[in-house]
Amino acid sequence: MSLAGYGASLDQRGGTHGSLLRCRPAGWLCRTRYLGQVSQIRLIAIRDTPLSVDEVRNAIADPAAGGEVLFVGTVRDNDAEKNVTRLSYSAHPSAEAELRKVTEGIVAKYPEAIAIAAAHRTGDLSVGDLAVVVGVSCAHRAEAFHACHALIDELKATVPIWKHQRFTDGTDEWVGSA
Repeated sequence: MSLAGYGASLDQRGGTHGSLLRCRPAGWLCRTRYLGQVSQIRLIAIRDTPLSVDEVRNAIADPAAGGEVLFVGTVRDNDAEKNVTRLSYSAHPSAEAELRKVTEGIVAKYPEAIAIAAAHRTGDLSVGDLAVVVGVSCAHRAEAFHACHALIDELKATVPIWKHQRFTDGTDEWVGSA
C-alpha cells in the first residue's frame, strides 16, 4: 500500500502493537491503528516548557484535510474583575494519560477527524503566555470546528490540571481542573 500521498511511509520496525509509520512532519513516528492507517492522535503533551502553535498545527497537517481548527488559550490579565499578575499550572501525574483518553473519546465521537493534537503547559506563566493549544483537522471546516470545540471543553472538564492565580491586590485563588 502506498502512503506517499499522505506524507507517510512504512517503517520496518513494526511489532505486535502495530506498525510504525514515518509521518509528517518528517521523521515523526505514529502507530497505526490497523494496517495502512495512521492514528488520528498525533500529539499529546503536558509540559513545563513553552508551547508552540506551529508544533500543534504541523501535527494536524494532512493532505486530506480541508479544514484545520486550532484553539490557543493564553494567560489573560484579569479574572472575575480582578487583575491577574501571573499564574501557575499544576498537573496530576495521570494528566497526560487522561488527556490521551480525552483525545481517544474525540476520535470515537468524531470519526471524520483526520488528526488531533493537544498540549497543555504546567509551571509558572506570565500574562500573554500560551497555556493550552489544541487542534483538529478534518476534510471540511464544520466538522473540524465541532471536534476542536468538544476537545477543549472535554480537556478543561476532565484532565486533572489546576490553576493558581495571583492578583495585583495580593490575593490568590486555585481554580480546579484546567
